[in-house]
Amino acid sequence: MDTVGDLLQSKGAKVFSVEPGQSVFEALEVMASHDIGAVLVCTGGEIEGILSERDYARQVILKGKASRDTRVGEIMSTDLVTVDPDRGIEECMALMTGRRIRHLPVVDRDELVGLISIGDVVKALLSEREHRIEQLETYITQG
Repeated sequence: MDTVGDLLQSKGAKVFSVEPGQSVFEALEVMASHDIGAVLVCTGGEIEGILSERDYARQVILKGKASRDTRVGEIMSTDLVTVDPDRGIEECMALMTGRRIRHLPVVDRDELVGLISIGDVVKALLSEREHRIEQLETYITQG
């Protein structure tokens, strides 16, 4: 598994989204029901931003706002970094670490095709490393 496209093929490309006018509470319900840490914020199929648990903690809880009264568009992150399916997994790890982000929308020719998390990337890299170790062990014992 070398590319984001490979990762999406193994994990699936399902993306959950909400609209900017929805309440933060509704967005949290979507995240909880699908056991995910972030949702994309879209209007008419266009990505407007992303709402993560971190955004919620910092923009709602710490500021004493009510999640039922706060709109997603008020607190979402809009400085999105996207990747294409041909991007390498290790490049994504470096990008996510460097930018201190946990989710990357995957866009192919201006079309949203998936969303990957830091957990997805770590899992893919560990799996790749385990495979390499097995190959080396086989080579050593047969050599």
